[in-house]
Amino acid sequence: MNKLSFTAVIVAAGIGKRVGAEIPKQYLPLLDKTIIEHSLTPFLSHPKISNVVVSLASNDNWFSQLSLSSHRKLQTVVGGKERVDSVLAALCNIDPKSYVLVHDAARPCITNEDIDKLILHAESNNSGAILGSRVRDTMKRTFSDDQIKQTVDREDLWHALTPQLFQTSILIDAIRNNKTPEKITDEASAMEMAGIPVVIIEGRSDNLKVTRQEDLILAELFLKQHRKAII
Repeated sequence: MNKLSFTAVIVAAGIGKRVGAEIPKQYLPLLDKTIIEHSLTPFLSHPKISNVVVSLASNDNWFSQLSLSSHRKLQTVVGGKERVDSVLAALCNIDPKSYVLVHDAARPCITNEDIDKLILHAESNNSGAILGSRVRDTMKRTFSDDQIKQTVDREDLWHALTPQLFQTSILIDAIRNNKTPEKITDEASAMEMAGIPVVIIEGRSDNLKVTRQEDLILAELFLKQHRKAII
């Protein structure tokens, strides 16, 4: 079997209005770094990831001010209006034969352990997969007025996480050939709509996406716990 190569794509072109900050949420301070620095560092330091491509908004004035912006593994591209556009812009700058791990810039608690799970899966099966965490709470579906319509069976339900790993050329084709790109919410959904089976691997449930102000408090707690575990 040929040795696989791996590249990471960090999607950082969003503005994150729900956090309520005056700057994009990925640049908010978290412990001693910004959110995006926490999200990037595990990929930049991983020995099996050769390159990291960050997809930025066209008017981003913050990334170049970060100390890691000049890292030898790193390059940036201009993203698009929607997440899928930003992902595709990055994919077009990657070796199509490689595997790509697409990760949200607003997920600062990703661990090497979970990255290793995806890479091991690709090396063992020569196929992609995504991280997920099992749904533990009772799930409700509502009407448009927020009244409960029904209780949803949580059996076999997962929260989709990132990174999501696929062969670059296959993912590019799945996105480009999709007739309803507005329905692509993550890389797995593009693959699903292309009729390609996707495996889900259980990852850490503390791999949260910072969306609201209270998420910053949780992220800080989780990162402190990660540091204690390393020590």
